[in-house]
Amino acid sequence: MPAGSEPARLPVVDVHTHVVPKGWPDLAAACGGSGWPWLRVDSERAAMIMVGETEFRPVGAECWDAPTRLGDMDADGVDVQVVSPTPVFFSYDRPADQAVRVARIFNDLTLEVTAAGGDRLVPFCQVPLQDPDAACAELDRCLAAGHAGVEIGNHVGDRDLDDAGIVQFLTHCAEVGAPVFVHPWDMPGGPRLDRWMARWLAGMPAETHLSVLALILGGVFDRVPDTLRICFAHGGGSFPFWLGRADNAWHRRGDLVRGASTAPPSSYVDRFRVDSVVFSPPALRLLVDTMGVEGVLLGSDYPYPLGERPVGRVVREADFLTAEQRGMLLGGNALGFLGARP
Repeated sequence: MPAGSEPARLPVVDVHTHVVPKGWPDLAAACGGSGWPWLRVDSERAAMIMVGETEFRPVGAECWDAPTRLGDMDADGVDVQVVSPTPVFFSYDRPADQAVRVARIFNDLTLEVTAAGGDRLVPFCQVPLQDPDAACAELDRCLAAGHAGVEIGNHVGDRDLDDAGIVQFLTHCAEVGAPVFVHPWDMPGGPRLDRWMARWLAGMPAETHLSVLALILGGVFDRVPDTLRICFAHGGGSFPFWLGRADNAWHRRGDLVRGASTAPPSSYVDRFRVDSVVFSPPALRLLVDTMGVEGVLLGSDYPYPLGERPVGRVVREADFLTAEQRGMLLGGNALGFLGARP
């Protein structure tokens, strides 16, 4: 490097954003079955995801319009977004053939959205995770078509991430070099959770915590190749805060807790990554202390209201990070997750 020159700035990479393509077909006609989500278009820039006659989520042009996304990225100082499905479309509770069809529809539409953003919008696909062979086949099709990785839900019914079929899929991801982003979905409801958005505020962190434990105590990290690149949304849920409790239980009640794991839970934190969507510097400090500075990737949950805006605000304001560490969280770690190098 010539004297006096500065090293190139790492790109700022947001690994947790979602897409809702506009104009998907009638899913009942295209996929079979009934009760599919549909889009009620209210204007050129506003719509409502509907499930039957129930309003599920309002969405705007930022969900499907690349120029709108790019404008928000520029405003927030983000160079690249990883663009993943919205979990309501996973369809894990449907017959596998229907889930294959809907995955193909949304994966192909996602490529249309991200193509308009050039290299700044990196598409991740969805797969019919209830059928591991079909999931592997759809992943391979999508990688060949231009997707860079895959987003999966954290469970399929009562099957968590240590289920044999899901482990088969994760092993395939490791073998073909596809990064995996795990997002909680399908949280339990009921009177105690159906108010105050409690399914999102309490259920989502608990779901993610449980599925991290499934990878560890279910022995998945002891079986899958260590080349698996896997990242959990929302800072890993409540897992980082309760890692000490899990270690204590592993040692003191190993007869019940150890499962198929060969080492305490804290021994596995270098096998996965989490995003940074924790909203406060003290929470981010705990995350970095628990996962290591290499284990935290910038994420925002854009464009949804519970996401972080401006994207990266907490990372940029965290005074306990060095400039080098801040660069790792804002983009360097994501490059490794995506299989790139600075």
